[in-house]
Amino acid sequence: MESCTSMLQLKQIQAHMTKNALITHTFPASRVLAFCALSDSGDMNHARLLFSQLQNPNTYIWNTMIRGYSRAKTGQIGFLFFCQMVQKGVEMDCRSFVFAFKACEHFLGVLEGKSVHCCVWKMGFVYALLVQNGLVHFYGMRGCLGLARQVFDEISERDVVSWTSMIDGYSKHKWCDEAVKLFDSMLMYSDVKPNEVTMIAVLSSCSQKRDLRLGKTLHEYVKTRNVTRSLNLMNAILDMYVKCGCLDSGREIFDTMGVRDVFSWTSMVNGYAKNGELELARALFNEMPERNVVSWNAMIAGYSQNNQPKEALGLFHSMLEATAFVPMENTLVCVLSACGQLGFLDYGQWIYQNYVRMRYNEISVILANALIDMYAKCGVIHEAAQVFNEMPERNLVSWNSMITAYASHGHAKQALDVFEQMISGGSKPDDIALVGVLSACNHGGLVAQGREYFQNMKRKYGVEPKKEHYACMIDLLGRVGLLEDACELITKMPKEPSAAAWGALIHACRMHGNVEVAKIAAPRLLELDPEDSGVYVLLASIFGSGRRWGDVKVARRMMRERRVKKIPGRSMIELAGQFHEFLAGDESHPQSEGIYNALDQLYAMSKLEDC
Repeated sequence: MESCTSMLQLKQIQAHMTKNALITHTFPASRVLAFCALSDSGDMNHARLLFSQLQNPNTYIWNTMIRGYSRAKTGQIGFLFFCQMVQKGVEMDCRSFVFAFKACEHFLGVLEGKSVHCCVWKMGFVYALLVQNGLVHFYGMRGCLGLARQVFDEISERDVVSWTSMIDGYSKHKWCDEAVKLFDSMLMYSDVKPNEVTMIAVLSSCSQKRDLRLGKTLHEYVKTRNVTRSLNLMNAILDMYVKCGCLDSGREIFDTMGVRDVFSWTSMVNGYAKNGELELARALFNEMPERNVVSWNAMIAGYSQNNQPKEALGLFHSMLEATAFVPMENTLVCVLSACGQLGFLDYGQWIYQNYVRMRYNEISVILANALIDMYAKCGVIHEAAQVFNEMPERNLVSWNSMITAYASHGHAKQALDVFEQMISGGSKPDDIALVGVLSACNHGGLVAQGREYFQNMKRKYGVEPKKEHYACMIDLLGRVGLLEDACELITKMPKEPSAAAWGALIHACRMHGNVEVAKIAAPRLLELDPEDSGVYVLLASIFGSGRRWGDVKVARRMMRERRVKKIPGRSMIELAGQFHEFLAGDESHPQSEGIYNALDQLYAMSKLEDC
């Protein structure tokens, strides 16, 4: 039995035991059962068949069955075995309850675990440390932190498992301050020394808090107190530095690690990607000896969130071709965002049909929000509205996405209707929602409503106006020709006006031919964004429309002297799953000759139509 490595060998051994009548003895039978239930090569169906043939299974055998089913992720069956033990009056030990609690972790609720807790009281195991630790762990895992702490406080002689289970429960449910406080109490008021699992739990809380000072203190504790530096602990330290934004220290840990796993590599890739250092992230990603779906997601998300949507979609396509990984929800959210940034509706709908609709019976809020954003940016506002209307629950991002979608497409009334629904439903708007509302008023020319919303921001909604809100109002006033009001608002802003605010004023000047105000606003905008070629071109256009040719020359000379290049117009289309990018006057596309010939023919045909 000690050298058995497969079910084939196990069955051969069992056959010899059966032939020699040893299988009827409890100890040999328990060894066969333990292999089936607990070995990586085991088979729970065979374990159950053997169990059913035993006349008087002892406590160890019952415990093994409960533990085996929990290990096989079918804890509900393990819990039924525990119930049979209770019904048949089988003698239990501390491990019976510990394994039962483990089985209860597979249920959605905590009722079953509480019923086991009742049995603990009834059978007199309530002060057994092993059982108390099992209770703390169970309640902590299920988020019943009050109950976990109550059991923890009742433990008279706590060991490292007691402290670690409670700290880990706090950490897993983002009660980070409580986790750190309890760790401090462990060091100050007990003789128990933390082990590597304790340190991993408290480092996780530190990562969530983004507390670099505390993280460095914990790292120093690990080094000076000779805590076993396992791979998991080193990964936790690495992850802490990365999430606290200290990438240099994280890279130093990474480079000195004798052994790395996929988590180590992914942590560094994710850190570089989130910090915008995409070349370093991609270089590490390409070096990875092994990748999982989280690794791919980290790199795809990095591209998508740093305005490189084309690279995000290219990498997603590579992932689908090169691996058998099924994209996780976060991957789909990032890819849908990239489709929205590029306006690739067909690709977005393909992802929806093949991955969202096929895998999810009910779409989560975060995925629905991504779909709304993608449809809106691709101009299919009715599809965005359908997703929004079918959502069983919405969060603030859902409301904001729909308000912004309607506003950006000029549907001012619908945007304001959604905002009023949001308010009447009890949701509190944030600054993003009110940017959407003011933008809707802007696109709809609703000056009175826009002024009312702007004036009520602080008093009615508790939102302090930011630069974005002022820019919206200046744009609204400027579009309808109220340039004096727009100038007054920009000069009385409590904050330094943003480039968007001055830009809105200059655009209004162009619309209404106001050269004098443009001459005042332009220098302020150029101070904030001297590299923006559009400002110089816009200024030249305004001066030209006012026949101020001398000023036109000045604007163009400034552009030359500052070596600002006009960014060429560009477009991108998707055809049969391939993406094609075009620049104004560009002939780099391999089919450019045919494209220009087709354009010439279309131009000639349009001339014939005019005739």
